[in-house]
Amino acid sequence: MARASVICDCAQIRDPTLATIDQLARLALAARQLGCEVHLRHANAALLELIELAGLAEVLRVEVEREPEQGEQPRGVEEEGELTDPTL
Repeated sequence: MARASVICDCAQIRDPTLATIDQLARLALAARQLGCEVHLRHANAALLELIELAGLAEVLRVEVEREPEQGEQPRGVEEEGELTDPTL
């Protein structure tokens, strides 16, 4: 049986502290007790580092959105070019 998921949008968490991590861990525990799991979305690098430091990476599941690498176009963006251009 699939577990229900709770998505926690962390986009507004600018300067996370250990108290932030504590609250997220408590949320995850309460959700687990109700048969749900919590997934964090839009977590910034500082939040990810604190989660790792606290050893809660597996408990606080984070949906990582891959940033395009240098020189790479973001997904969904195509280069323009002439149809007769053999390099495309």
